Amino acid sequence: MAKTRIVALNKPYGVLTQFTDKDGKPTLSRFSLPAGVYPAGRLDFDSEGLLLLTDDGGLVHRLTDPRHAHPRVYWAQVERVPDESALKELRKGVMLGDGKTLPCGARLLAAEPGLPPRDPPIRFRLNVPTSWIELTMIEGRNRQVRRMTAAAGHPCLRLVRAAIGKVTLKDLAPGQWRWVDRREL
Repeated sequence: MAKTRIVALNKPYGVLTQFTDKDGKPTLSRFSLPAGVYPAGRLDFDSEGLLLLTDDGGLVHRLTDPRHAHPRVYWAQVERVPDESALKELRKGVMLGDGKTLPCGARLLAAEPGLPPRDPPIRFRLNVPTSWIELTMIEGRNRQVRRMTAAAGHPCLRLVRAAIGKVTLKDLAPGQWRWVDRREL
């Protein structure tokens, strides 16, 4: 029986989570990934960070099915500094157009995470400060983190997935990948 191959990729901003695009947008094909691995889930075009790829369809199912409740950690740079009531709203769940989100972890980060600058940089507004929050979630609806932070009054400017379960970005630069030992999962 062949050994399952799992890859962790730091997906850059502005890359589709697929290998081809009829419109010519940047895709995963530019990163010299091993043949036969496919994304276990996705990150939006304008989101960055950890993306797992594997050749094991069963593993893809376990990682993406909400019943398995794999925590995902996101760092979101948002407009203004959320107060405790905004963080509490995020923690208990936010009502969105497709229903209320599940409770999640939400905390204000004391400092900006050690991330490389984004290309292109986020928009800068002189009179609107930004801050970073960390969200730990088990569900993954379409653009959920962005919709949640906006509903709590803090639109998201930059979104980075930092971890899926115990697998983290470690020191991967945008566009770099590494093998994942199955024990990390």
